[in-house]
Amino acid sequence: MKKVRGRSSCAVEKEFVFEFNAGRHSCVLKVPLQFPIQQNISDLHGRLMLLHKIPCFIENELKTSLTNFVEKETTLDYDREAESALLRLTSGDVDVNQLTNAWSRSYEETTLEHARPEEPSWDEDFADVYHELIHSPASDTLLNLEHNYFVSISELISERDMEMKKLLERQAAEMDKVMHELGNTLSDHDVNAVASQHFDAQQVLENKWASELKQVSGIQKHEYQGWVIKLHQDLQKSHNSSQINEEIKMQPSQLSEASDSGARMFEEQPQLEESFTIHLGAQLKTMHNLRLVRADVLDFCKHRRHGSSGSKLRRLQTALSLYSSSLCGLVLLVDNRVNSYSGIKRDFATVAKECTDFHFPCLEAQLEEVQQVVLYARAQRSSKHKEQPDIQRNGDDKSKNVERNPSNILPGEFYISRHSNLSEVHVVFHLCVDDNVRSGNITARDPAIMGLRNILKVCCTHDITTVTIPLLLVHNMSEEMTIPWCLKRAELVFKCVKGFMMEMASWDGGISRTVQFLVPKSISEEMFYQLSNMLPQIFRVSSTLTLTSKH
Repeated sequence: MKKVRGRSSCAVEKEFVFEFNAGRHSCVLKVPLQFPIQQNISDLHGRLMLLHKIPCFIENELKTSLTNFVEKETTLDYDREAESALLRLTSGDVDVNQLTNAWSRSYEETTLEHARPEEPSWDEDFADVYHELIHSPASDTLLNLEHNYFVSISELISERDMEMKKLLERQAAEMDKVMHELGNTLSDHDVNAVASQHFDAQQVLENKWASELKQVSGIQKHEYQGWVIKLHQDLQKSHNSSQINEEIKMQPSQLSEASDSGARMFEEQPQLEESFTIHLGAQLKTMHNLRLVRADVLDFCKHRRHGSSGSKLRRLQTALSLYSSSLCGLVLLVDNRVNSYSGIKRDFATVAKECTDFHFPCLEAQLEEVQQVVLYARAQRSSKHKEQPDIQRNGDDKSKNVERNPSNILPGEFYISRHSNLSEVHVVFHLCVDDNVRSGNITARDPAIMGLRNILKVCCTHDITTVTIPLLLVHNMSEEMTIPWCLKRAELVFKCVKGFMMEMASWDGGISRTVQFLVPKSISEEMFYQLSNMLPQIFRVSSTLTLTSKH
């Protein structure tokens, strides 16, 4: 039986003596041992057998004798230390109260029944309350409140855009006058001064509205979370949600009817979509749903301002699955900078700001955290390379790029943002791609393709059962993307995703999933239906086979 040593006495050497007979010879083994013993008895026994070439028929006897010796001497040591401690206690060298307090504290810290309960997390409590309410008759009340907050933010954004538009028009008129006088009464220096003033004025206006939107979103989030907790408490007391549901009605947008009707016609324009059901797997086949959709990537993120029944249904479906094992993900193709200042990243950030996120940090806060993680990862990787300089690095250009700016990510790498304020998406995978995806010669080992594989693996491990993937690995069409280019790229992505989905069975045990292949909105209907015909050929969609017999 092992004893726990808590004493701090110095090591004491004791001699182990073992006598045995080997044929006619009488032998004595003497070994000095340091107590307390710091090694395993079995290991020590094996070393003695090997070093002193002890016959094998003495093995068990030696082990028994050694074990008894160690246990006896260890017990004697404990007894001597106990007697010494009692002597110090009776002589008054040790404070009895201090000793009992130390024992009591040690016992409470190591005993479960005395452990302090974990403090409840506000985020976890709010998530539980929200999940319960959204699956109750109070869900309509929650959606109405969220829509009212959305309308308020939308109106602020419209005011901002209108004020910015007026500023730009006024500045354009001023610049025209300055350019008209250039060379007469004004010089290039005067033009540059006016342009600088215009830029400063734009920055001041943008910062003013950014600060106001941030403040309003913070107030909305605080009010909403408090209201949800209060609603849950009231429902528990009254057990009747009909009266509470009457308190909040969905407020229509105060935007102009003309712009609203125009947006409605645009937003309700039917998108092209084809759906397929497939079965993948070697032995145990799993059913998956595949969709080919022609739409803009941000259509899966935007809320409809007019609050139609369809948009409310989408909002409800997204809310119901927010805290579930059936999350929805979207792959967004971005450049190598972790920010929201340009291109599709800025458009996505604009959409994310249109509706306050009541459950997760804002996009800017999440990106700041991602940036810190990227810098830490680059520092760790750089230190490992310095420790092992002989290792060959793959991709010298990429390594040099990272060395120039360690805050950038490489093609094929991605970062994740979480959202509760988007129309049909909970998780966004920001996949880094470079200009190489526009060429027609990428292979299955391209970083973008391998990035898709890693994204699907994350989907398996984090309950994301629906994922939307840009089929052509671009969000917008360009001149070089001809029909052969599109067919070749679609075939590559289809085949690679099929292989990844078959791998997924070993990752998650075979769970039914929905994979949406997204093509740009500008693609022609003819091209869309060619891709639609290609999909079932690659995935081998099952079809009904009718058997007839002739008598």
